[in-house]
Amino acid sequence: QVQLVESGGGLVQGGGSLRLSCTASGRIFSIYTVGWYRQAPGKERELLAYIRRDGSTNYEDSVKGRFIVSKDNAENTVYLQMNTLKPEDTAVYYCNCPYGSNLPGHWGQGTQVTVSS
Repeated sequence: QVQLVESGGGLVQGGGSLRLSCTASGRIFSIYTVGWYRQAPGKERELLAYIRRDGSTNYEDSVKGRFIVSKDNAENTVYLQMNTLKPEDTAVYYCNCPYGSNLPGHWGQGTQVTVSS
């Protein structure tokens, strides 16, 4: 079974940037759509963006213009570039592939992003 591993989270000041990575143990990003989600304490998991196998992308309004999804199929990695970060972006960030699947094995373990004011 393919595993997903997120990395790149950390503590950043408001207005700063971070780039998250989601790396798969197999070549699945050229086949399936990949989603990025986040979950803040006490809140439901929230869809942020997704990238289709052809590289086209879609963004939710909450991150449109600030976050960019990209991928490198050869490296089995999808990226989430996060710019102009705000304290309300503080959450655990997850990748999901195939996008829309709720099976546990189709999610990474998450990476914590904390934005200070």
